[in-house]
Amino acid sequence: MEYLEFELPIKELEDQLQKCKVIGEESEVDVTETCTQIEKKLATAKKDIYKNLTPWQRVQLSRHPNRPYTLDYIHAICGDSFLELHGDRNVKDDKAMIGGLGKIGDQSFMFIGQQKGYNTKTRQYRNFGMANPEGYRKALRLMKSAEKFGIPVVTFIDTPGAYPGLEAEERGQGEAIARNILEMARLKVPIIAIVIGEGASGGALGIGVGDKVLMLENSWYSVISPENCSSILWRSWEHKEKAAKALKLTASDAKKIKVVDGIIKEPIGGAHRDREKTFLTVSETIVKTYESLKNLSPTDLISERMDKYLNMGVYKG
Repeated sequence: MEYLEFELPIKELEDQLQKCKVIGEESEVDVTETCTQIEKKLATAKKDIYKNLTPWQRVQLSRHPNRPYTLDYIHAICGDSFLELHGDRNVKDDKAMIGGLGKIGDQSFMFIGQQKGYNTKTRQYRNFGMANPEGYRKALRLMKSAEKFGIPVVTFIDTPGAYPGLEAEERGQGEAIARNILEMARLKVPIIAIVIGEGASGGALGIGVGDKVLMLENSWYSVISPENCSSILWRSWEHKEKAAKALKLTASDAKKIKVVDGIIKEPIGGAHRDREKTFLTVSETIVKTYESLKNLSPTDLISERMDKYLNMGVYKG
């Protein structure tokens, strides 16, 4: 397990507890009381640290190298029923955007999401979770297929942004994202969007329009990353913590200003600390959310979705 800087007090106590248990196993000394005291200190430290996380610390947790990614959720939720579908039928198959059909129980869903890599090789293969225009066009193709067969759509958002390279712009990055936003706004099947890690800029919005948009507790959702915001405003990355606070990018902030509809609780310490519990919670949330949407007619679905987005940012004096 890797630890972030603010988690080092927890690491020290966990190391102490491990050593204490080893001593107890390798000798005849009774260390039960000592272990119990360390466990109490550990529980208190976790509670104090994770209850008072700053926005920047939540950003760090959202990028934790052990944090589960889109395919982890899909394989855990759907098991062997997941069938990945490839290509935008135009340019190529974008490895940063994955999608396909899967089942939760007897209900089929079209799953779509950005996928990051676990090491240098897979990060390059997945382009660090930054999709090209063909990724967004693949996502739209899959959504349209889901609409045709009356299958609800679930999207997992986890991207530092759409790929900003010259070739992406040449192939119409802005148009591809704008087209997705337009088409998702009027899709005739339920859409559930979940921010599982980083939700940055248009890259997130390209698959982020939904009847219900949810965020994991330690994810973030914003027009720009704290580092890039800091570099624009202060010409330096040093003010990223200040920028993170000002951007109101945490799940609680987004819920407060009604940019998202709900927050999915994570195990203490983050999703990576108890993956199975996180997968179960997300699966149950998808099913529960779908139950609240499945009886709406396509007309009502689109009307409520449109109203939701049209009311965002409206100020009544």
